[in-house]
Amino acid sequence: MASPAPNFSEFNLVHPLHYAERGYPHDTWEWLRKNDPVYYWEETEGMPFWAITKHADITTIGKLPSKFHNGPNLTISHLPREDNDFPPTLIQLDPPKHGVFRRLISKRFTPRALLRFHEDIDKIGKEIVDNLVQNEEGECDFVSEVSAPLPIAVIAWMLGLPREDWNLLFDWTNRIIGAGDPDFAVEGKTPTEAAQATMTELFMYFSQLVDEKRKSPGDDLVSLFTQFEVDGEKLTQMDVLAWCLIIVIAGNETTRNATTGGMLAFIQNQNELRRLQNEPGLLSNAVEEVVRWTTPIIHFGRTATEDFQLRDKMIRKDDVLALFYPSANRDEEVFDDPYTFRIDRDPNPHLGFGVGEHFCLGAHLARLEMEVAYKYLLPRIAEVELIGEPDRLHSSLVGGVKHLPIRYRLNSV
Repeated sequence: MASPAPNFSEFNLVHPLHYAERGYPHDTWEWLRKNDPVYYWEETEGMPFWAITKHADITTIGKLPSKFHNGPNLTISHLPREDNDFPPTLIQLDPPKHGVFRRLISKRFTPRALLRFHEDIDKIGKEIVDNLVQNEEGECDFVSEVSAPLPIAVIAWMLGLPREDWNLLFDWTNRIIGAGDPDFAVEGKTPTEAAQATMTELFMYFSQLVDEKRKSPGDDLVSLFTQFEVDGEKLTQMDVLAWCLIIVIAGNETTRNATTGGMLAFIQNQNELRRLQNEPGLLSNAVEEVVRWTTPIIHFGRTATEDFQLRDKMIRKDDVLALFYPSANRDEEVFDDPYTFRIDRDPNPHLGFGVGEHFCLGAHLARLEMEVAYKYLLPRIAEVELIGEPDRLHSSLVGGVKHLPIRYRLNSV
């Protein structure tokens, strides 16, 4: 006998406030996976959508980009949609344009290509952790001290920003992704208007940097963007700026939140922390489990380009779907003991980096950054505990943690 359905009115799957107040609705996703994995969600003031919660179904949809487009509705709001005049970034492009643009940069982010940056990224990570652990015991906000500075520093360095401007990325990302959050709200502006205003600031800054790099290119991503050609033509200024935007946002927001969520998982599962300290060879496995456990991207939307049968439901052309990746990463048919944080989990076919042609371009870089942070920090920890509740971002797109207050004591070196 199926368990009774949850009260869907108590948690709107695309309402930012509900995620901020309660975290991920794993009980609701579990019920949907078991009872109605292709569920038509009408409990919203925004557009209705098909809630897709099973690993297999999200994988199927992700591998059919011509049948399920990203562009029209990449994210789904609990409110009526507002117009956005900004050019689409790589993640919003569909075939065939997506493949053409992705190939322009994909070689830059392969494990082999990143090898030459390992030493520099390692130095950045070590410096950030060293700044934290100058005292053998203390209190800090793990987000502001470790998980935010590392990806921001790496992406800013790879883009070619001068060091005094690195913190601009932190501010821009917070205000774009967190435009609906009270901490980043702008009086008199809707979240969409606030995000657009911040993107305008970002574009103005990068317009000047792009002009400089056209004249004096270096070994950085902005210089690379200015040299891209499609069909023998250089990219327009707006296309180059769209590249800068997606690298800034995607390059630090998700890595920051995975690193933070991983630290929270180690605090709440200290047997796994001690095991990793005793078995450092499990670090790569641990990073994969952190990504599965945290799954920083809550959902992405897709729009059907034709009628499509999915399980017992008929998805109609132009219907909108929401792919809930955290639900897929707790799927009982795929993961043994899915609600247990286990650093030796292998295999670990999580969808934390997506699936199909939109698989995260920076996945290898994100793994490297998390490995660097944990490699230098976790072995030093003798004791660690929360000293306050995680302060979660108002977002149904990114499972963000704005603040993670911790108290720690370190092993003597």
